Amino acid sequence: MRSKLLALSFAAICTLFSVAASGQSYAITNARIVTVSGATIEKGTVVVRNGLIAAVGANVTAPPDATVLNAGGATVYPGFIDTATNLGVPAAAAGTGGGGPGGGGGGQAAAAAAAAAAQNTSNSNYPAGLRPEVTVSEIIRAGDAQFESNRNAGFTTAVTMGRTGIFPGQSAVIDLAGDSVSAMILKDPFAHHISFATIPGTYPGSLLGTFSALRQIFNDAKRLQDMQKAYAADPRGMPRPGSDRSLEALFPAINRQMPVVFNANRALEINRALDLIKEYNLVGVIAGGQEAWKLSERLKAQNVPVLVSLNFPRRTAAASPDADPESLDILRFRAETPKGPGRLAQAGVKFAFSSGGATSMADFFTNAGKAVENGLSRDAAIRAMTLGAAEILGLSDRIGSIETGKIANLVVIKGDLFGRDKFASHVFVDGKLFEQREPTRAGPGGRGPGGAGPGPGAATASNLGGTYSITIDVPGQPLPATLNLQQQGTAMTGTMVSQLGTSPITNGRATANGFSFTTTVQFGGASIDITVQGTVNGSSISGTVDSPQGNVSFSGTRNPSFSE
Repeated sequence: MRSKLLALSFAAICTLFSVAASGQSYAITNARIVTVSGATIEKGTVVVRNGLIAAVGANVTAPPDATVLNAGGATVYPGFIDTATNLGVPAAAAGTGGGGPGGGGGGQAAAAAAAAAAQNTSNSNYPAGLRPEVTVSEIIRAGDAQFESNRNAGFTTAVTMGRTGIFPGQSAVIDLAGDSVSAMILKDPFAHHISFATIPGTYPGSLLGTFSALRQIFNDAKRLQDMQKAYAADPRGMPRPGSDRSLEALFPAINRQMPVVFNANRALEINRALDLIKEYNLVGVIAGGQEAWKLSERLKAQNVPVLVSLNFPRRTAAASPDADPESLDILRFRAETPKGPGRLAQAGVKFAFSSGGATSMADFFTNAGKAVENGLSRDAAIRAMTLGAAEILGLSDRIGSIETGKIANLVVIKGDLFGRDKFASHVFVDGKLFEQREPTRAGPGGRGPGGAGPGPGAATASNLGGTYSITIDVPGQPLPATLNLQQQGTAMTGTMVSQLGTSPITNGRATANGFSFTTTVQFGGASIDITVQGTVNGSSISGTVDSPQGNVSFSGTRNPSFSE
């Protein structure tokens, strides 16, 4: 009974604490501030309060109640936005593969996975993979830990969509922090997405069939909407029209109330996508778009923006005397792709950047730098990952630039943004601060987040395993606990022991900043999932415990072992 009361008290106090924490204020001082929407402030202050940007300028004074973060001349940018990801969406089962965001063509493995899901109950007359009613927000998983590597690179916002199918799911725009899905979502839904995939074993089983199926489903949706409107106006003497979730999900698209994003990289696919956009008068967007520059005039004329993938093509097979020579088309594609963003900018086509399924976020900045080297201005490149992206997403009134009243999505970067040795020391997401320790650089050249070595998410050289006595700072009722951590490489296991019981650690990993893990606290017959993030400095430990009720901090020390 005592344990139950303590747990309920802990949850209630966490709720009160979360309200208080939202009012915490910060002042980033002595910073170079790239506002994007206006002139760069060479030395100024940004004040964050209640999750919003409260003030910004060269003559702004830090409020007396603010936690002051001296940037030491580092640069503050708006939080970076990735416009095509699968973040928060559970991975496909082993062997099913996936098409990945921002790509075009192919997609056989992704389509096969969609076909395998055809047993799912639905009143749709269309096969799995060709059902636009699927919404990604229903399957997104919350929790700060799973977004850590992207956030450590400076990303605060992302478009996330499904992994499989011709219609991989209506996407959502999320902020990369939050204890619940509702707390993370900025816009739901954002758009329908279409991949030029196929569905082996059923229709459509070929690329030509996919285009035919897309035209058919849009025609069917238009016809059903017309019938429903006519029936609603005067049902007498008219057969009742049927209902189909797949077709009804397309009504906002054919009414120009929701964008349709076509994932296509090569010029032929982009041209076909533009044909569909024109035929059905859609609010169209191209994602991937690595050959979009070839169709700049048409994109400009149709007012179709591009979410340019920075997952640039590269040779995947090692060169050897026995290797087949690459075709001239492939060589030209690889050479011309970095020039594409500059050509789109010159033609006046709206565009933003996306990671496009890249396995390393370092590639995002490296390839953005290559685009700058090939004709894109630095300002345009920064805009393409901040305000330009926010404009295409319809969210420029709240994110994308450093302006008073906007959401406090910010990143402090030390070093050149497009260089090898940059480092994101502080990231704010919805005003919540994530701070990380700069990793030790190996060798004269250093290997930081933007270089070839391990980035912010990599483990430090020290072993974090051991037993730690901590106190969770629940206001008015501190809660003692013990962390038993075992580390193998970057993987961490162990237990958290408190008056609430013993909770096994899951999803544990060591990072340059310390460690993170999730666990479940049992009380009153219910379970509460929590995420623990900590940093270790010598024998001291500190961090936060995040739960659906809010977050609280903790601190403590490492218990000495007999070998020490």
